[in-house]
Amino acid sequence: MTTAATPVVRQAEPADIDELIRLRAYLLDGEDSEGGEDDNGTAALPYTASTPEARAAWRTGYRAWLAEALPHDDDVCVAVAPGPGRLSACAIAVIDQRPPSPAYPSGRVVWMQSLITDPRDRGQGLGTTVIDHLFDWALTRGADVAVMQSASGAVDFHRRAGWLPTGEGLYHQPVTTKRKG
Repeated sequence: MTTAATPVVRQAEPADIDELIRLRAYLLDGEDSEGGEDDNGTAALPYTASTPEARAAWRTGYRAWLAEALPHDDDVCVAVAPGPGRLSACAIAVIDQRPPSPAYPSGRVVWMQSLITDPRDRGQGLGTTVIDHLFDWALTRGADVAVMQSASGAVDFHRRAGWLPTGEGLYHQPVTTKRKG
């Protein structure tokens, strides 16, 4: 009987930027790998790009953010699982300094986001391995608690992995709009 090898996960490097953009497009462009629309034919999340201009804008901004964060920011970790000639999975962790509370006495909270596995590589444990890498990294940075933002399609995955719902809603409002109220 053979067992599958544990996937290798490493910190992303500047040479990975094009692949990181390709993977994140599965989340932000609402398209599949063949360029079709999502199941509903529309962008389901408020931060999903719905026009070619919006797609170009997030890609340009993400490229610039990665170019700065990957080699220079000790409070950012972009973990990747390399695959055959491409990246198979990735996730981002950002440590945020918040006011201390009973849940995070140091105030250091690690936000994990953009967990993406290439559709060709799903079901191999890559997402879990990438998140485990981020937990190890967060522990070395003194984080007290991890928070994961999840798309509705990944809720079962996160619950199976031990994530607990906070019972708090996550709200979204562009800063550029005039506030109501």
